[in-house]
Amino acid sequence: MRWRYLAAVSAAGLALGLSATAGAAGLALGLSATAGAAGRTARQAAPQPTMVSELRRLVGAGSITPAAGAQYMTQWRQALGMENRLRGARAAELRDVTVTLHQIAADGQLTPSRLPAIFLTLQRNVQWWTSGSLLSYGQRVTFPGSGLVWEYYPGQGLQLQVLASFAHANALYAAGPSSYPALQSLLGELIPLAADRAGGLAWEYYFDFDGGRPPWISAMAQATALQALSDGYRAFSDPTYLVVAAQALVPLTAPPPAGVSIPTALGRRFLQYSFAPGADIINAFLQTLIGLDRYATVSGSAEAQTLFAQGNAQAQAELPAFNTGSWSLYQPGLEDDLSYHQLVTGFLTQLCGLTTAPVYCTTASAFQQDLRTPPVIKPLTAHARAGRPFALRFRLSKKARVGVVVARGNRRVLTTSAQFPYGVNAVSLLAPTQPGTYAIRLSATDLAGNYTRTAATLNILPARGRRKASSRSPTRPPSTGGTTLAGTSAASPH
Repeated sequence: MRWRYLAAVSAAGLALGLSATAGAAGLALGLSATAGAAGRTARQAAPQPTMVSELRRLVGAGSITPAAGAQYMTQWRQALGMENRLRGARAAELRDVTVTLHQIAADGQLTPSRLPAIFLTLQRNVQWWTSGSLLSYGQRVTFPGSGLVWEYYPGQGLQLQVLASFAHANALYAAGPSSYPALQSLLGELIPLAADRAGGLAWEYYFDFDGGRPPWISAMAQATALQALSDGYRAFSDPTYLVVAAQALVPLTAPPPAGVSIPTALGRRFLQYSFAPGADIINAFLQTLIGLDRYATVSGSAEAQTLFAQGNAQAQAELPAFNTGSWSLYQPGLEDDLSYHQLVTGFLTQLCGLTTAPVYCTTASAFQQDLRTPPVIKPLTAHARAGRPFALRFRLSKKARVGVVVARGNRRVLTTSAQFPYGVNAVSLLAPTQPGTYAIRLSATDLAGNYTRTAATLNILPARGRRKASSRSPTRPPSTGGTTLAGTSAASPH
């Protein structure tokens, strides 16, 4: 039996407090067309759907009530009016939101179950850009009386952070019974925002991200929702939470783009983004397993247990490829930043406790040690030609800020610094004009603050085809060298 929790909020829960009566009459008038108009339409290209036309279509099809349709129409027109009254960045951010929501409608993706989340997003953006402060990238905010977490994406406005909101619910459960009322309230906000997807329920993201167009979903967010709903059941013994969770499990069984699950030879891989089946992000995969395990344990679901077992087999096989020996990888070839390294270490520690699988336990221990181990840096360039550009190459064990000093005696000839990834990197330098032996001093500070340094010798060879001394101005001193920073790796980190 499908659990729908949306009827009470579709018209009233997201309302801005405005009357919808007048709008209902206008909406009804827009549903009929004369025979002549139909003939003209047949001879012309069909117009692109709009938010207004799609709302009218849903009312005409009986998918939503005229009162609900009028209420949404009023909110939409209010948002467009506010967009015209605002100025500068505030107007631009609200406009970005309305453009994205219009595009969802134009793509034929405006379904009844999506309306609560879409129009709550619109309402919160109107509210924030009318009276809130300007925000910096990634800044998260909440609204009075609500536990939902919103995040600012420049050019996308405020967007519901599904993962952060369900993670907040998990934190409330972990905080103990005194936080259970807040947990109940937050889950009461989140459940109605789920949309029908892949034959089940999913909490979708309604903005463009990394090449993906909305609406899209994330296995990590979906499984964190399973975890939070399971915690809700443990806190209140209310079977409703498990009914919703059973529907939320379905997208984790379906292939992309509707779902986030790909069968493999070993088992199953769960995707961070439904629009990116080729992306393999290990921290998202591991958290998906943790959420699945929680739901399987609490509900006794055989399907969830099977999904966990399949994903667990695949994750154990993949995990070694995400360990460089000195640091964790976010995805193949790309190192984690410090916060993600700590995050994936925590997930591995949890999975070590849940499964006792050696690969989880040893990798968690290695990543913890990486937080205390200085980077290793080894110079690879031993000579250069006087007065000519050259690449000072070095091998680095993990991402670090590298300082480079080339000196002769007590005099520094060249100096520079920048952050580099693990593997073989290079700094483009202009060699000193004076041949001879120079000292290279390299230092490296990793993301956790561990520091190391090393030294080597650089032989500057005489220049080839030098001009005669008489052709050079006697008053111009010879160059000692220069530097141009090569900010990218000179070779594959592998």
